[in-house]
Amino acid sequence: MKFFNRICFFSASLLLLNPLWAHAQAPAPWPTKPIKIIVPNPAGGSADLFPRLIAESLMTKLGQTIVIENKAGAAGNIAAEFLYNSEPDGYTLMAAPPPTLSINLSLYPKLNYDPTKFVPITILSLVPNALMVHPTVPANTVQELIAYAKANPGKISYASQGNGSTAHLTAELFKQKTSTQMVHVPYKGDAPAMADLLAGHVNVMFGNVAQASAHLKTGKLKVLAVTSSKRINSMPNIPAMQEIVPGVVAVAWFAMVAPPKTPTAIVNRLSGLIAEILRTPEIAKRFAEIGAEPVGNTPDEMAQWMREDIERWRTVIKTGGVTID
Repeated sequence: MKFFNRICFFSASLLLLNPLWAHAQAPAPWPTKPIKIIVPNPAGGSADLFPRLIAESLMTKLGQTIVIENKAGAAGNIAAEFLYNSEPDGYTLMAAPPPTLSINLSLYPKLNYDPTKFVPITILSLVPNALMVHPTVPANTVQELIAYAKANPGKISYASQGNGSTAHLTAELFKQKTSTQMVHVPYKGDAPAMADLLAGHVNVMFGNVAQASAHLKTGKLKVLAVTSSKRINSMPNIPAMQEIVPGVVAVAWFAMVAPPKTPTAIVNRLSGLIAEILRTPEIAKRFAEIGAEPVGNTPDEMAQWMREDIERWRTVIKTGGVTID
């Protein structure tokens, strides 16, 4: 007992003599060096644009440089695997659209990462799709398109940016909810898909709402609906698909995540700062110009969103027999 008391006295004496030793195990301040944001898409697209729009303000708030690094390829799986194996120290993050976070899990037979283990930070933006139709298609409303598709099964073709893309799965969801048949024509990216839609080589496409708005104004395409849960301010006369076909809600979303086991304190700080940036009039204006709605929700809210999105696309992929081949 006396020996135990001596040990306790000796330990307490060390703490008094060297108070810095008592804090040796305290967490290091964050951030103390540049932060890297991985983007699983090529530079120039929406997925790349959103993190760049907030990076400058975030650098000011954190007092550190933020580097955007594009790691495109394999439908986002290269970037996601890189993040999954990164140190959970807050210095490597990823800004990504749905494929890497909620779609690929059900689309690929094997992944070298588990998207459900990523730590959600916040959703940056929502971008609804729009049902665009070439003028040669004899349908001016969603109801007329459904009737035409049922009367001519397999005659309508629809474009997408590739197998498993948001456009592809949105069309599959539409087909399942309306009991119609349409032929999928996958392309390697958005640009060639839009080019063939404008040329009339394919009939319809569920594409970006900003593109839809621009082509609606020129009369090059008809826009029959948006796939958000309600009408959007930029096209108030275009109905939400939900009004006509309940259950067809498909919104592209872009979110920030961290590697598994990233400390909660870092995640909460990032989430709060990004939410502040997204609420500024400057960001709201820039996002509106590209048909996007800023979000900035909490990590818990984003986690719930991810769970719901994973289940939605798992059902669509399984029911439609969707594959990446």
